Amino acid sequence: MKRRIELLRPAVTSLSTLVIIAGLCGHTGAALPQQAAKGIEGDWQGTLKPPGAELRIALHITKGADGNYKATMDSIDQGAKGIPVTSVSLKGAELKLAVDSIQGSYEGKYDGDNALAGTWWQSGQSLPLDFKRGAVKTQHQPAKPSDIDGAWLGTLEAQAIKLRIVFHFTNTEDGLTATMDSLDQGATGIPATAVKRDGASVKIEMKQIGGGFEGAINKDLTAIEGTWSQLGSTSPLVLKRVKDAAELERRRPQNPTKPYPYREEQVTFENKAAGITLAGTLTIPQGKGPFPAVALIVGSGPHDRDESLLGHKPFLVLSDYLTRKGIVVLRYDKRGVAKSGGNSATATTADFATDAEAAVEYLKSRAEADAHKIGLVGHSEGGVIAPMVAARNPDVAFIVMMAGSGVRGDELLAEQGLLISEAMGVSPEKAKEGAAEQREILAMVRQEKDDKELDRMLRAKLANKVPEAQLGAQIHEITSPWFRYFLSYGPAPTLEKVKCPVLAINGEKDLQVPPKQNLPAIRKALEAGGNKNFEIDELPGLNHLFQTAKTGAPSEYADIEETMSPVALEKIANWILKQ
Repeated sequence: MKRRIELLRPAVTSLSTLVIIAGLCGHTGAALPQQAAKGIEGDWQGTLKPPGAELRIALHITKGADGNYKATMDSIDQGAKGIPVTSVSLKGAELKLAVDSIQGSYEGKYDGDNALAGTWWQSGQSLPLDFKRGAVKTQHQPAKPSDIDGAWLGTLEAQAIKLRIVFHFTNTEDGLTATMDSLDQGATGIPATAVKRDGASVKIEMKQIGGGFEGAINKDLTAIEGTWSQLGSTSPLVLKRVKDAAELERRRPQNPTKPYPYREEQVTFENKAAGITLAGTLTIPQGKGPFPAVALIVGSGPHDRDESLLGHKPFLVLSDYLTRKGIVVLRYDKRGVAKSGGNSATATTADFATDAEAAVEYLKSRAEADAHKIGLVGHSEGGVIAPMVAARNPDVAFIVMMAGSGVRGDELLAEQGLLISEAMGVSPEKAKEGAAEQREILAMVRQEKDDKELDRMLRAKLANKVPEAQLGAQIHEITSPWFRYFLSYGPAPTLEKVKCPVLAINGEKDLQVPPKQNLPAIRKALEAGGNKNFEIDELPGLNHLFQTAKTGAPSEYADIEETMSPVALEKIANWILKQ
């Protein structure tokens, strides 16, 4: 099964690797080592090989005057340099590294000379990683520019999404080099592992993401027509020379600009139960408080506090609107994302609910927020989390469910896949066949508890249907703790326990959380629980992001200039102020 879409994120060709070694902030410490036969200090190089990809890793170990070791790491193919190693321990031949900023660790055996053999651990996954002594060259001296130096822009159609891709070519003394940006995914500066030029032909290798591009340069040097390949799939891609940097920018007219007519603070708060610190932004209206207050809860996937996706910042726009209306707003980075601690890879929706509860506790501590008027606004998966918290926490005065689901996860995904397939032009018959197959696979994941047996069943089912290079990654994704929990979780029993006021809204053209499937289920559950104070609305012409849309297909999200419809913004603000 090719997983079509997550609860919030549209399905896209991944431009990030399974093992992320991104440069996050941290502190370097050390443990007292025992001397080995030959000093371990120096430069080391190795290669991680997640499914369908390669990541070159450089390890730099130094020894201080006090005998302690310190180290940093580079993920060369991700452009991340100087990642701090939190602790270095060498006992005999056993080397242990902890890299807390990315929740990673390494254990290996040192041969006393020029080799390390061991295992890299990150986010619950392990991969073999062997190092050889020697530095990896990452800097290239510039040379006379080639005739294709500069930026080249193309649009990659990946399933239901259009992604703008930019290659930046630079000629150096070592030959042609390139970096890649995926503008609509916010990924920039991804270095090519190799660039080969032969006359009018150019080939770019991106081994770290299992991808690459091959194309032919036209005679007037204005276009490169070719093919993008990644993990066994290919798509046509035509690159055109960028003459004006403005071509690389999407218009997002709703993004607010400073100075704001309200106060903004960068804050942190603790989820004591999980032992993590979350980071966010608090916006406070002008005037004398206390004011009603809300915490915004993002949807599925590794979202920052603005819920950034495809060039849009929905929660930045929403928080700005609500604060101007006299509401204190807290928006925060999801655990394990940006400046928030914790590990999102092993967390479930229930874990994220404890983060939202910690956000409520933080708002209660702020004098500007009226402790009796604190609510939650959740989008997509966040619309599932808000009722979870409200059902057990009487301090939640109201909740807003923006495209929150009312049915079990496997039912939602099957309907979602069917509607998006049809929106992509698949015939109704083929779309129904695909939905039936998807239901069968999701049932396997829900019902089979033995991981090894499930892996065997899925490989047998997906053989010849999913490219071999993608198979392992696909199975890992649909058997993750988050996905298993999501498939089995039914919101109805929780909604029946929610006694505070509820606003549940969906866009009429939402294909990810279809309103005809979910709004009646939400209404039924609230009525069954005896809740008398709720409002349920289907907003005409709006999609899953509450943009004014033509079809509602995820392929439109990036192209629409509007980030969130004024109709939705006004609906949410007015309803909150009435509570």
